[in-house]
Amino acid sequence: MSTTERAAPGHGVGPAGTDRTDDRRTDRDPNGETGAGTPGEATRETTGERGTGMTATPLTTGDPDTAWGELVTAALLGSERRTPPGGSPAALLDAAAVATVRHRAGLRPAPAGPRLEPAPRDPRPALPAPAAARLTTLLAGRTSGAGGGGGRRGTAPDLGELLPQWLAAANRYGYRAPDAQLPALLDAARARTDLRSETLTFAGPRALWLARLNPEWKFALRNTVPQYAVPGLDGPTQGETEGVAATDEHAPASAAASARDAAQQLWDEGLFAERVALLASLRRQDPAAGLALLESTWTAERAEDRLMFLDSLRERLSPSDEDFLERALTDRSRTVRATAAELLSTLPGSAFAARMTARARTYVTQDPLATAPRIAVEAPHECDAAMQRDGVVAKPPGGRGERAWWLGQLVEVTPLSAWHGQFGGRRAQEIVMLPVTDGWRQDLHAAWCRAAVRQHDAEWARALIGPPTAPPDEGSGDAAKLLAVLPGAEAAVWTAAFIAAHGLSDAFRVLGVCTVPWPEPLGRAVVDALEIARDAGSYPWSFSGVLGLAERCLPPTDAIRLEPLAAVPDEPEGGSPGASAYWAEAFQRLVATLRLRATMHAELRGEGGNGPEPEDLAL
Repeated sequence: MSTTERAAPGHGVGPAGTDRTDDRRTDRDPNGETGAGTPGEATRETTGERGTGMTATPLTTGDPDTAWGELVTAALLGSERRTPPGGSPAALLDAAAVATVRHRAGLRPAPAGPRLEPAPRDPRPALPAPAAARLTTLLAGRTSGAGGGGGRRGTAPDLGELLPQWLAAANRYGYRAPDAQLPALLDAARARTDLRSETLTFAGPRALWLARLNPEWKFALRNTVPQYAVPGLDGPTQGETEGVAATDEHAPASAAASARDAAQQLWDEGLFAERVALLASLRRQDPAAGLALLESTWTAERAEDRLMFLDSLRERLSPSDEDFLERALTDRSRTVRATAAELLSTLPGSAFAARMTARARTYVTQDPLATAPRIAVEAPHECDAAMQRDGVVAKPPGGRGERAWWLGQLVEVTPLSAWHGQFGGRRAQEIVMLPVTDGWRQDLHAAWCRAAVRQHDAEWARALIGPPTAPPDEGSGDAAKLLAVLPGAEAAVWTAAFIAAHGLSDAFRVLGVCTVPWPEPLGRAVVDALEIARDAGSYPWSFSGVLGLAERCLPPTDAIRLEPLAAVPDEPEGGSPGASAYWAEAFQRLVATLRLRATMHAELRGEGGNGPEPEDLAL
């Protein structure tokens, strides 16, 4: 028996419901020596080539758990700090092996627990065999780091970065996950939160069944929002009327009442994740019913739970939620108050929006004394109690002035439509072009940018982001967030022009919000910019982020066009040593990744390409 086997970690661990015998007998030979089958009681002294001449600690034969604890302590301390029981490391391992075997052998059988309910059936079609094999490779590459990791990447595709696209594509085809891969899929989703949504969709109900049996996968139960059907909200379903006599006109109403009672019981007694899922499902089916359910227990909920429940009201938010949100503005929790204010700001006709509009228009006006139109700003001098009740945070973060901080919060939640009348009916583009007095332009425009993102106002986002050829405006806020508000085709055209004018230095974040796969003009602009960077003699790792995006976002058909770039060019004069070889390697990896994505696409279509073809496949 090896030392690894003898120090087996399973000591003392048995199935639930089992017991251990109190096996403390000591077998001795006629001369009184301890038998090989027990830890032993004799005090040993090591001699010879393994010995040190020190007196050894005697092996304990009392309570098995105590003896095991002594063995573990001695092993953790090490033989250099304390002589182990038995006098040597080998004796310690012998004793640990014997104790482990004794405890395993001493397990008493116990009554079997209830059998698990069978895993639910997943009716979706199975993956084609080549696609199933590809999934196995991608999951193995995730754990082995194939194609990724630190240092030089080589020319192999990064399989871990292709897994999200593969999962999204498989879900668009409507396939179910192979049963044998469910544990690996759950492990992958546990390690990477960005995989969880697509993984849980692909893995389906059988993954949730597994997740209930393994605490390491409990995230799946939290991240899954099942549809809790509440009959009667949208009329009776087939299941409600099935088996009911056609003459029983009260049956549907009775089934609906029963379902509502079940929903109320789940809300009152269920786990937090179940309650969040129930509320989200009710909001999709009947927003008023979901709100009523939340109101019934609102004051008794914990602050962190109130925050999560309040966030669920984003689903089909409407003016009918305004009264409840107004009451939430006085909540004890600052984060709950802030979330309520954010939700109210998305209701342009709310009393909250009217209050904020009145305040903001007091502080931001058209200068009446100017000979030419311009914006005058007089930021608030105090943050009164009424402002704080409406979610304005009084204390600014470090480095921000109080008045600028208060002004920004007011403008951010004011409906953008209010500014057209404030400035003589001008359009957003015209308002943004007006000069601003006293150096307030950057603060004002940054607040308008946040408002455009929050209110998803494409007209204001277009005006604030400005032309792509102009230098980035410090007061225009986050260009990537503004681009996300614009239609996908328009955002791609703007980004292509921005890259053509400014190169790739500031392009990574704006590229990340563009639709996938990139349209042809955007892809060409990125490749042209990469080629210019290569010819300039710089190293490719300065653009590793953009190269990684290109591997995932360029159309697979671009592989043929990019093949010439994979050759090793001559070193440019004055360039970095070896840069051309590194660039060739980067382009070779790009081409290989695009080809692999094309292969993955074909595998998901099925043999002969006769499978269903979802629209806008991202592979």
